[in-house]
Parts: sequence; structure tokens; C-alpha cells
Amino acid sequence: MPVYLDHAATTAVLPAVVERVAEQMGGLGNASSLHTAGRASRRVVEESRETIAAALGARPSEVVFTSGGTEADNLAVVGTYRRRRADDPSRNRLLVSAVEHHAVLDCVEHLVAHEGARVTWLEVDGEGRVDPGTVRAAIEQQPDDVALVSVMWANNEVGTVQPVREIAAIAHEHDIPFHTDAVQAVGQIPVDFGESGADLLALTGHKIGGPLGVGVLVARRDAALEPLTYGGGQERQIRSGTLDTPAIAGLAVAVDHAVGHLHEHAAHLASLRDKLVHGATAAGYGITVSGPYEVGDVTRRLPGNAHLRVPDCEGDSLLYLLDAAGVECSTGSACQAGVPQPSHVLLAMGVPEAQARGALRLTLGHTSTDADVEAFLAALPAAVERAQRAHRASRGSGR
Repeated sequence: MPVYLDHAATTAVLPAVVERVAEQMGGLGNASSLHTAGRASRRVVEESRETIAAALGARPSEVVFTSGGTEADNLAVVGTYRRRRADDPSRNRLLVSAVEHHAVLDCVEHLVAHEGARVTWLEVDGEGRVDPGTVRAAIEQQPDDVALVSVMWANNEVGTVQPVREIAAIAHEHDIPFHTDAVQAVGQIPVDFGESGADLLALTGHKIGGPLGVGVLVARRDAALEPLTYGGGQERQIRSGTLDTPAIAGLAVAVDHAVGHLHEHAAHLASLRDKLVHGATAAGYGITVSGPYEVGDVTRRLPGNAHLRVPDCEGDSLLYLLDAAGVECSTGSACQAGVPQPSHVLLAMGVPEAQARGALRLTLGHTSTDADVEAFLAALPAAVERAQRAHRASRGSGR
């Protein structure tokens, strides 16, 4: 069996989730129908909504079901921008961290290209962290033109946890809504929507042992959003579409499990991560860690994230060599896989392009074991040596 170290891309579905989804798929009823079967389906949806809200420190009415994290982020960013712009045409500036997932970056770039938006990219430090003072300075340049501030809760590539509470408070001083992508954070670090001060928060099921194709936008009741889809208006008139009752039921099981087992899970992941990082950096190849790192830390960095930079080689070469040896990992976001360019996250952190190209992202999950880490460390030397030889040969040939 291959060793799977790409849980930030997707993780194994929990057995209890499979059981719950299968149970609901055997039923019948559209949650918007008024007859008995429809009401039964609606009850499952609403009970799931209550479970998710309780786990995330939110009200049930704030939980809006979506098809996943990407739709939730798009609805938050584009929906807020359009509503704010409609209410006040001068609100055309977005403040967005330079290390966001492409679910945020690409819709921001669309708004700039097609809808008159302007963007101020919030710089990060060498660990990938946004300084709240940077946000304050960007707002105070011209506070009356800002439509939205968006900073992810935890980075999907290097695992850096952002000071979301402080940033939200600064945004609110100027009556600006704050959105955070918490897709990677939920289940690894404490996420409390109410305490965070966020107005909008995105999460998805398949990162925490839930089904693919279902997620949530947690949106405060006073969050003003233009819908991106039109039809039945099933979710607070801001998201239309027949609700996927089986997937929603499975998502509730996954969120409840992830939050309920968070502390023991984080400790387990951090232990494996530290073993992996120690073994890789001690191997003698000049391997370094990207982002904040301290043994045992589960607050400044996601406990399941180990992002390594290997000198004098290409990350893609390492990925394929490790894959051939039975170890599955990535060079960055799965959504950008196959794109031969260095990570925008590393470049924003000030990592030179040559170093950024030698990146490996290894992420652990609920099925990860000591044996997985040992298998990676056993396969690493041969992969690095071969990748470095190929790099030297390509440079020598002038390619």
C-alpha cells in the first residue's frame, strides 16, 4: 500500500461518515418538499446544521451549505463585493493576503479584471504571517473605499496560522466585513466563529474526513451578500440549489468528530510532524522548514503540516521519485498541481525562486502512523540524490 502524506489535499472518509451517508442515500425526499418524505429530509438537514453550528461556535441560522470550500470562498468574496459596491460605488477595494488559496485569489483577480475592483495585497513576513499592523495601515490609507478584508485562518501550503481575531477587530473598527478561509484550520486548531469576530468563514468536508462536494459558508445574519446562483433560494436566499441531504448529514458527523477529538488529534499529528521534520533536516542534504516551526507547537503552525525546501532540485522531480517509491505527497496546493511554477506563497514570504522550486508539502491526517513517517524518511535520500543529479545535469546542459 502506498504511504499517503497529502492529507491537506484530501483525507480518508471516516467510517462513521460513510455509514451516515449510506443510510441517508437509502432514503427519499427533497428537503424543500412539504410532504412527509420532504419533512424527514429537512429534519436531517436542520439537525446537521445545528450540529455544525454547535461545533464551530456559530448559530444554526449562520450555517449556509455549499458544494465545498471554493464555492464558500467565492460566495463570501464576490457576493460581499457586489453587495457593498451596489450600496456604495466607492467601496471597490479589497484587502487580501498575498498567500491565499486560489479559491480566493482567482475570484479577486476576476473582480479586478471585470468588475472594477482594486486590490491591496497584504504582505506577509518570512514565516507567512500577516501583521495586524499591515492590515490597519492598508485600511487607513483610505478606509471609506474598502469592501472586504480577507485573510485565511491557516495556510494550506506552509501551515502558518494567522491572527484572525486581531485582524477582524481592526476591520470592524472601520465597519468593514472580514472573511476567513478556514478550510485547513477546522479539525487541527480551535476554530470558534463567534469568538473570532469573522463575518464570513469557509470550510469543506473532505479535509476532515467528510464527503467530497459539500461545505459551509458560516455567515453572520447581518452579512450582506449577493447570491452567485439563482433558483430556489434554499439557503437564506443567498445560495440556491437542492440540498444534498446525505452529504450534509455526513459533513455534520465529520465536523462533530473533528472538533470533538481536536486536542488528541493535534497532539498525534504534531508528534508525527516533528519526527518527520527532524529526520528530514538531519539527513544531511541542507533541507529547511518553511513557515514557523518549533517542536511540539500546535498554535503558530498547523500540527499536521511539514513543508520542506530541498536545495538544488525541483520539487516536481522529488514528488515523482517519491511516488515511484510508494510515498504520495505534493509540492503545494493540489488545485495548482501540474503547473510548473514556484509557489506564490513561498515567493510572498521572500523565498528566492530557486529555493521555492525545491519545495515539498507533507501533510498528515487521521490515518497517518509512525510507519508512514519512517517510510518517507527511508525513501527520501535516494529521491533527493537522484533529483539533485538531474538538476545539475539540466543546468550543465544549459536547459
